[in-house]
Amino acid sequence: MTSPNILVMAGSARRESLARRLAQACVAPLQHAGAEVNLVELSDYPAPLYHGDLEAESGLPDCIVSLQQQLAACDGLLVVNPEYNGSISPLLKNTLDWCSRPNAEDPARSGGAVYAGRAAAVVASSPGPLGGMRVLFHVRDILGYLGMQVIPQQLAVGRANEAIGPDHRLADPRQQATLEGVTRALVETSRRLRT
Repeated sequence: MTSPNILVMAGSARRESLARRLAQACVAPLQHAGAEVNLVELSDYPAPLYHGDLEAESGLPDCIVSLQQQLAACDGLLVVNPEYNGSISPLLKNTLDWCSRPNAEDPARSGGAVYAGRAAAVVASSPGPLGGMRVLFHVRDILGYLGMQVIPQQLAVGRANEAIGPDHRLADPRQQATLEGVTRALVETSRRLRT
């Protein structure tokens, strides 16, 4: 059986982002669980703020078409979230919104088709003690509304500036074990939904 393809994206493009560091920490556990991993940097997909008139005038940005194709090719999505005022980052929301738009030239790899029926998992990071727990509920709702099957396992990593080691592992063995459980469940669910 071929390995499921899991796309990982962090909802922050900042160079020293804790979410980006946590996204890197998700790669090895996903691979260990049997997945092929596509770690996407949203800074490589610089889309303007979504605006219906802009879409009508110019169509989808090329970078969004490329990201839609990668989402359509994946079996599961792992979103690593920073917490912005208790909610989702503008970058991540804008990216999800743009990718939900249909492309008349490629309907099978655009719009709702890039999300529907695929597995998703959410983790969060924050320098604060709650670890971005509040954002997880918002992102779960959005991904579910887009038609994804969001697994119940999740993780919020508090004091993430101290929690992620240079080896891309979580310093706390319990948190590392939880992360491995999340990634394993995502891979298993992605495999089941694909068949």
